[in-house]
Amino acid sequence: MGVILNDFIVLNKIGLYCSYGNFYLDPQQPVPCAVVSHAHADHAISGNTHVYCTKATSAFMQHRYKKNAAYQFHCLDYQQSFYINDVKITFYPAGHMLGSALILLEYKGVRYLYTGDYRLTPDGTCEAVQLVKADVLITETTFANPETQHPDVIEEIKKLNHTESNIMLGAYALGKSQRLIRLVNEYCNGKTLLVHHSIMPFCRIYEELGITLGNFQVYDRKLMKQNTENMIYLVPPMVYNSYIKAINVVRVFASGWQHLQRQNEIQLLISDHVDWKDILQTIAEVEPKQVWTLHGEGKHLQVHFKNQIEVKILN
Repeated sequence: MGVILNDFIVLNKIGLYCSYGNFYLDPQQPVPCAVVSHAHADHAISGNTHVYCTKATSAFMQHRYKKNAAYQFHCLDYQQSFYINDVKITFYPAGHMLGSALILLEYKGVRYLYTGDYRLTPDGTCEAVQLVKADVLITETTFANPETQHPDVIEEIKKLNHTESNIMLGAYALGKSQRLIRLVNEYCNGKTLLVHHSIMPFCRIYEELGITLGNFQVYDRKLMKQNTENMIYLVPPMVYNSYIKAINVVRVFASGWQHLQRQNEIQLLISDHVDWKDILQTIAEVEPKQVWTLHGEGKHLQVHFKNQIEVKILN
């Protein structure tokens, strides 16, 4: 094994920069060369020159950003290695949403695994996570707190069966919404699912890429007015927040964040990120010599692995 380079990935105002390959991982401003882990807007921005990503990520970015998505996309399959300058790069499924990728970077005998956002729990709307060995694990720590444990997703979605009233269900338009459509179809028999028009194009892309979501239709105001029971109206956050005083509906917002559950009649704790137990499992499987943390709180991991594994906080 080679020597771990402490500056192999550095965080600057643009994002995560690899000077050894002269590219960025999930940059926050347009750059000449971007390697993008998945299509959520906090990881995939418009205006980059060259974007390396999966086919699904490219499709979502092109829908969202149209002609400004990128000058050129380079779409790679999982486990299809490629080089940017002297850095060898391979994508593996991240389990976060359709097309999401763990990014393995190999340079001078050292393996650096960047997770982006990832999830270990199974989900029929995206590829199952595939963890690989690495010398350095660069992990998100959104929920890296020993007190955080995500509940069972099947038990959570079944909460929607506890009411016959119509439900306004808030969720992020890409990834979370398609997961919820599938879950409602599987575990909430008797509910009719109406989907906000802004979510529909992402659903179509999922189906074009071979993912079966189940039964749903675009929202029809007349239909929901005529039927006062067992309708679920799936809406993006902005719509959900704009109808704060919506009458004759039970308000529900699907998220792993506890603070987003306040004032909702049903608490729907469904997260697309790893919790504390999952991060520990990831570290056990990847067997890194060092862990570098991003997006959240890395201090709990520093305490947990004191004198065992070096934990470096990047953000």
